[in-house]
Amino acid sequence: MHYFGVKMSAIKSLQTWAKESFPLDLDVLKEMSSEPIPYHLKRWWFAVGGTPLYLFVIQAVTGIMLTFYYVPEPAEAYNSVARITNEVPFGWYLRSIHKWSANLMVAAVILHMLRVFFTSAYRKPREFNWMIGAGLLLTSCVFGFTGYSLIYEQISYWAAVVGTNIAEATPLIGGWLANFARGGPEVGANTLTRFFVFHIGVLPTVMVILLVLHVVQIRLHGVTRLRFDERGEPGVGLSISVSAPVTPMEFREGSAGAATKEEKSPTFPFYPDHFYTELIIGLVLTFLLTILTLVAPAHLGEPANPLVTPEHIKPEWYFYATFRWLKLTSFAIGVIGTMIFVLVFIFWPFIDRWLVRRYPAKEISFWVGVAGFAIYMIFTLWEAFV
Repeated sequence: MHYFGVKMSAIKSLQTWAKESFPLDLDVLKEMSSEPIPYHLKRWWFAVGGTPLYLFVIQAVTGIMLTFYYVPEPAEAYNSVARITNEVPFGWYLRSIHKWSANLMVAAVILHMLRVFFTSAYRKPREFNWMIGAGLLLTSCVFGFTGYSLIYEQISYWAAVVGTNIAEATPLIGGWLANFARGGPEVGANTLTRFFVFHIGVLPTVMVILLVLHVVQIRLHGVTRLRFDERGEPGVGLSISVSAPVTPMEFREGSAGAATKEEKSPTFPFYPDHFYTELIIGLVLTFLLTILTLVAPAHLGEPANPLVTPEHIKPEWYFYATFRWLKLTSFAIGVIGTMIFVLVFIFWPFIDRWLVRRYPAKEISFWVGVAGFAIYMIFTLWEAFV
């Protein structure tokens, strides 16, 4: 018997070889893929946790392709980006996909952490996972900063100057930190080389390590179950249940006698239900990336000129709030204030625990989050349109 000119015996031989080379237990794989997931993840806006990973993979693939043509030297960096944009077949497309996936990845991490914050899913025993998530957000921002600087156009060059000057104002370690980033007392050839190493070597390694730790923590503690009111919306403020991991026994037995579909079956299998949800989100993101690339491809400004300071320096959008804050205060106060905000953000689960113990009947954490995000958006929009 033949299939497309291939003998059936050859197909069976190939299957036998595959089983011998990869002796996997299909039943175990099926059980692992059918891991029970809390029912609230049926709602797509709770299922965007995998979005940053998908965008990171896109960045890794496009970034590897771009490194074949990029030259990390001041004399050639800008020209190599120009060649990628104007001469390399589909180079403009790869560069634009890389740019937009970077922007969407930062936005996706921010949205995911907002969801975690406002559902209090960072509470015990998941404090460490929140800190890992904060590390992922900060790493994503540094990714964007170093990648933006590698273009070596006028605005990106001076953004690197401003960024390293901010680092230099850090108390105690500022001088060492700035010299380490620059590779010397000022932005130059060594800076470009170091930013390139950070961007393609150090930061991807840090990102992968944090992602692995993040997934391990989720596997150990499970996904936080949320309680919903009769309208199917999350309970007000902190109305959630910080539960242990969902067990297969809970998945099989469900909750007998409950009135709602969610209570009757509080979990659903990861595969195929949740897998298909993530797949659909990935397809939508691919479509969105393509549209953004075609409508607003990555442009290229004037080459970097260390002797001419541009009138207006703009960082990437996710630094707008910080940039506006620095404009409103003295440089030292602005840097120290930013550091305090970052530390509060990282260690928020422990601050929240203290607030809950001190004021158990008040939703202080919820309103702190509302105020903090409102200020961030106001500063971001202010900087964007001024």
